[in-house]
Amino acid sequence: MVSRRLPATNDRILPGTEDALRIDLDGTPVDGLRGQTIAGVLLGSGVLAWRRTSGSGKPRGVFCGIGVCFDCIVTVNGQRDVRACQRRAADGDRIETQHDALPEPTTENDPFGDRT
Repeated sequence: MVSRRLPATNDRILPGTEDALRIDLDGTPVDGLRGQTIAGVLLGSGVLAWRRTSGSGKPRGVFCGIGVCFDCIVTVNGQRDVRACQRRAADGDRIETQHDALPEPTTENDPFGDRT
């Protein structure tokens, strides 16, 4: 995938300036521009995946890009399950990748009882 950035002055909805910002992804600084979503900053820096699936551990990043799915969720400044495609990046944001293992089945969280 190749990312492409248009000048902020060409934005037809909200023209602006290209103010730089820096976020932190799992301890690594990533540079972006004011107004970009977290996903936009990461994609613009060449990061294509920042979450792993619970079942198979496969990499995920942006899928729908409009906040309908949950493929792009990250932890932002300690808040879990933030959709990276929906939240604008702010200078100094601390982003952590998420991977939650599937819970072990028990009779407490299985309304149909033991299936073994």
